[in-house]
Amino acid sequence: MQANDARMPVQCAVPTAAVGVVAIAVGFALAGGKGAIGSAVGVLLTLLVMGGGLLGLQRTARQFPQLFQAMGLLLYMTQFLFVAVFLMVFKGTTLFSPKAFAFSLLAATLTWIAAQARAWMKAKVFYVDPRPVDAEKPAPSGSPS
Repeated sequence: MQANDARMPVQCAVPTAAVGVVAIAVGFALAGGKGAIGSAVGVLLTLLVMGGGLLGLQRTARQFPQLFQAMGLLLYMTQFLFVAVFLMVFKGTTLFSPKAFAFSLLAATLTWIAAQARAWMKAKVFYVDPRPVDAEKPAPSGSPS
């Protein structure tokens, strides 16, 4: 496991949780208790879907690097379908404010994506393998006879 693999979920979850606290406060101020609950559900859904996806993608990259790109595409489709099913199940709910839920889900998702992009840009990941120490030794010259 690379060092940035362990830090990546934290670097994404902390800003998302901070935005979640603000979203819950705004939801409470604008729509009362149902707005706060809707905002909390939206942020928790984002943390669950995006965090689980990132951890699953990291595990796949470590165990099956040849499947990394395909897994990424499958991951995004699965995340989309999971959120769509959640929206269908809670379509006409009165448990929480749908507007507060939607705006907090959007804000948390955009925050997660921005934090993930920033974390990847700051990570020092080699895109080529560094030369081994043995490669610096000069090859013997002349014929092997």
